[in-house]
Amino acid sequence: MQSYETDVIAWANEQAAFIRSGRFDLLDLEHIADEIEDVGKSEQREFENRMALLLAHLIKWQYRPSHRGKSWERTIKDQRTMLIRRLNKTHSLKPELENPEFWAESWADAARMAENETGILNVFPETCPWVLDQIMNADFWPE
Repeated sequence: MQSYETDVIAWANEQAAFIRSGRFDLLDLEHIADEIEDVGKSEQREFENRMALLLAHLIKWQYRPSHRGKSWERTIKDQRTMLIRRLNKTHSLKPELENPEFWAESWADAARMAENETGILNVFPETCPWVLDQIMNADFWPE
């Protein structure tokens, strides 16, 4: 049997083979459960990262108008599209949009990214100044 600790890919392939062959007695159930939970956490992390990236670019769009360009515009459009896609495919992410902690963390990450990329320090609001409908609206470009 493959070891989860030494080669997770070989372990995963072996576990899949056990399932397909009906050898449930050989399954490493504890680690399988951990991996299933990690899939959900990975989806949530991707969603959080995409929201922070979108917010960071909206911040830069507002605070650095002289630097606006196709790259920032493309990133904003792409993140909106990918966030909508994630929400449509993974409905359990929708409650995050009602979670104040999600917004606080997303905004803090976004502000930090924008500060690092622009050099503008201690100027951005403490909390997100936009509502979800604005953030996700293809026609919203903060001025």
